[in-house]
Amino acid sequence: MIKTTQKKTVQKKSGITYAIVGKDLPAHLYQVTLTVDAPAVDGQILALPAWIPGSYMIREFSRNIVRISAESNGEAVALTKLDKHSWQAAPVKGKLVVHYEVYAWDLSVRAAHLDRSHGFFNGTSVFLRVLGQEEAEHVVDIQRPADEAARTWRVATSLKELKAKRYGFGTYTAVNYDELVDSPVEMGDFALASFKAHGIPHDIVFTGRVPNLDLARLCADLKAICETQIAFFEPKTKKAPMDRYVFMTMVLGDGYGGLEHRASTALVCSRADLPTTAQQNKEPSEGYMKFLGLCSHEYFHTWNVKRIKPAVFAPYDLQVENYTPLLWLFEGFTSYYDDLLLVRAGLMSEAAYYKLLGKTVNGVLRGAGRTKQSVADSSFDAWGKYYRQDENAPNAIVSYYTKGSLIGLALDLTIRAKTAGKRSLDDIMLALWQRYGRDFYRGGARGVTPAEVEALVDEISGMKLKSFFERYIRGTEDLPLAKLLAPFGVKYSDERKRTKPSLDVNIGRDGTDCKLASVHEGGAAHRAGLSAGDLLVAVDGLRVTGSPSNLEGLLARYKVGDTVEIHAFRRDELMTFSAQLEGDRAPGVSIAVDEAKKKGAGPKRPTAV
Repeated sequence: MIKTTQKKTVQKKSGITYAIVGKDLPAHLYQVTLTVDAPAVDGQILALPAWIPGSYMIREFSRNIVRISAESNGEAVALTKLDKHSWQAAPVKGKLVVHYEVYAWDLSVRAAHLDRSHGFFNGTSVFLRVLGQEEAEHVVDIQRPADEAARTWRVATSLKELKAKRYGFGTYTAVNYDELVDSPVEMGDFALASFKAHGIPHDIVFTGRVPNLDLARLCADLKAICETQIAFFEPKTKKAPMDRYVFMTMVLGDGYGGLEHRASTALVCSRADLPTTAQQNKEPSEGYMKFLGLCSHEYFHTWNVKRIKPAVFAPYDLQVENYTPLLWLFEGFTSYYDDLLLVRAGLMSEAAYYKLLGKTVNGVLRGAGRTKQSVADSSFDAWGKYYRQDENAPNAIVSYYTKGSLIGLALDLTIRAKTAGKRSLDDIMLALWQRYGRDFYRGGARGVTPAEVEALVDEISGMKLKSFFERYIRGTEDLPLAKLLAPFGVKYSDERKRTKPSLDVNIGRDGTDCKLASVHEGGAAHRAGLSAGDLLVAVDGLRVTGSPSNLEGLLARYKVGDTVEIHAFRRDELMTFSAQLEGDRAPGVSIAVDEAKKKGAGPKRPTAV
């Protein structure tokens, strides 16, 4: 790969300006014009990021640039391709103007999307970086598409308005390139509501058809979440780290996901998960709690990863992978606190919290990958493994999200128990914020190293926790949650259905057929020779369909130890397998308050406010 570096050009005022417009909505094309007032004298280098922070995979956004050209003083300027995402303009005297089109048809939180229903983009997908001038002020002119469909569109973004009015088209400004690409933009006829959390304005934006959307309830619940988190990190001042925050949500028939930014988040959710004013029962649905948990997760990232960062992210190198063994902390601890803070905000009961916690434990224990890969290695290998999972993932990797959240729980319980409740993981997070996060965008941009994390945990807890790190973070041991929860009056039970016959597989559908999504290592299907991707046809001559209950019903007619004949297609070949059924190995963990110990003495449970 050609090294694309360039000397910095001194810029006191804005010399980097972008104009972006939806040029052809049905063709999903943005037209971008970049103007560089003072290009490098030896030929300005331009580069589009290869990945977006928060999503650890090289995505090569430059593949969506359909065509590109440059000019100066009305004359064409040659552009030389340096690598798959970088260009160098020939030396010019005067301003350099670059025109390019970007194809935008990725309906996710990571890239860009454009049609007659709306427009959305992350800066990493559409804004070429002007090497050497990243710290200059960057101005972007967001222009209304000429298409009649966009006549009533508005704009939602956390970028500061320059000449644009709030929610309007026009010019916006960013202090540097990093802020520019960390501020996604939504355009369309979206639903909009606002609230203040400890005095800071927050907008919630919903794109997509949602009949009778209960915006009042969403505002009230999100306000509770945001105020709880602001007070968590700043218990005395209640001061948020941003001047304004925007929740941007794309509503689909079926969808879930989010991506954090320094003063906003881009979300995708299912329509059925959102509250409706027509709902008679005001009890929150499971889907709505899932959505609030997603909002809580991404909002917590405002502190944990957007300001408290791994040292290798300060600053990001957006052209190559940035490796860190700390994602178990930045994603895992965020996953621990997302639901926990819903409890503290009064939006989730302890019983509901423990039910979700049990589900997380079961998910972690289900895969053999947890015995082979540590969460530190999972973090480091995210670029090549976690974000590129295949059918063997349950047998090969562990999630730094889910096991990382359980490490957060275990560390919290350990510290609370050993200090009689005087210290907790809350104190660790607060110290990380005060030392590494609070001043990150105020001239104190410094990330934290793995060694500093471990030293800080020891210092704040007053304990020596090297063994904990070696066994559960750098090692692959299962966390002793039953033992850790017991002193807090919380019961951990694992009631596996060992008498239930099982093939030990995860199944999916291929039309009306039953397709093996994954085969768990050491289970009955594995021992019989079945593989992920096989289409099950019959069990002892009886047809298997794509319904999960169908296979389960067929196997229920046997007992553990019985042998069955299975016919399956592998590719286009019909094969026969002999499988000896084993007892269901899926974990059956449940967690709940132990009523017998509820009134007993001891440190407060970690869900206590």
